[in-house]
Amino acid sequence: MADAARARQIAERILVIVAEAVEMRIKDPRIGFVTFTAARLTADLREATVFFTVYGDDQAREDTMTALNSARGVIRSEMGKRLGLKHTPSLTFILDALPENAAHIDELLQKAAAADEAVHAQAEGAAFAGEADPYKKPEAETDAQ
Repeated sequence: MADAARARQIAERILVIVAEAVEMRIKDPRIGFVTFTAARLTADLREATVFFTVYGDDQAREDTMTALNSARGVIRSEMGKRLGLKHTPSLTFILDALPENAAHIDELLQKAAAADEAVHAQAEGAAFAGEADPYKKPEAETDAQ
């Protein structure tokens, strides 16, 4: 078992190797405008998970996933050559939900901003309930006044 720092360092290297291999070696026309966002490696350095996003519609995402899975062997052999590990990690590609999550968060922030505006508009001409100074004053202050 490798320590977490070494696994993280190798995962970053895997991310670079996968991106370069897809750019330079894989000539599959099904691969769209793909961006590799993250890589995770298990503590025993046996399995690597690479997250990616694809610009385009659902069909482009599906085609890119199919092409990456079919080119997994070529990418893994390239990793084996460049990593220099005793055992080359197996690869798993997962479509990253980052753009959808970001769009959902933006939508929620817009709703919160609209709700804040409504509260501020409602409180614009409002007055406090009760007296202007709701605190009780000591007897000495009230007699002196």
